Amino acid sequence: MADEAVQQLLDGFVTSIRSVLPVRAVWVHGSLALGDFVLGRSDFDLIAVLESPVVDPAPLIEVHRGLIKVTPLAAKLHCTYVPVGDLGDARQRHPTFAQGRYVDRPVTPVGWRELTLGDLSCYGPPPSSLLAATSDEELAAFIRQDLREFWYPVTAKRLPWRRDIWVDLGLVTFARAATTLAAQRLITKREALDLLPSLGAPAAVVRDIEARRYGPAARVPLRWRIERAGLTRAFLRTEIPLVVS
Repeated sequence: MADEAVQQLLDGFVTSIRSVLPVRAVWVHGSLALGDFVLGRSDFDLIAVLESPVVDPAPLIEVHRGLIKVTPLAAKLHCTYVPVGDLGDARQRHPTFAQGRYVDRPVTPVGWRELTLGDLSCYGPPPSSLLAATSDEELAAFIRQDLREFWYPVTAKRLPWRRDIWVDLGLVTFARAATTLAAQRLITKREALDLLPSLGAPAAVVRDIEARRYGPAARVPLRWRIERAGLTRAFLRTEIPLVVS
């Protein structure tokens, strides 16, 4: 049933978006492409390859909002709309619908690498037929910059780390980044969670992430949120400078 629900959502999205935009392909990256997808917890991360740039974003916004009205699962369907001429370019910002809103953002070198690794297409030719591979050098440079300029500065703040998403993404991103820099390969979120204890991450926080990602939904008490935030910040503020040095 889960696989059927996923396929129905993806098929419905492809049909709807093709009716309003010149779509050459719709590609999958993230957890769904790398085999670590958890229904109801993971996002559907998509790239729509277009024959020409988006001129008016209103139709694509309407498609996403219309699907969300039909099925709540569509709220986790995130898509970036990239003209075929910009494929592989991490500098360009593109129309994106994610987290229930429209934004402009780039596809990172990590995203491009995930596409070539999964090589999964919902519609049209697969990534391997149109997308050049991201170099190890480009991937490593982006990861170091992301850790140094985004993740490390935010560890100086207290409030964001009381939210589940910051704890989850912060630790998982760190483990994936450390592995890529050391071994030139990407790992899944599941592999990152398995690796975190050996990197010195707080065991209680890792168990907390695993329970929320793979177990039944449960409310996180405020006292634990505060303690968890401090443990996560302290770990990342210590380890990030060592990894990017």
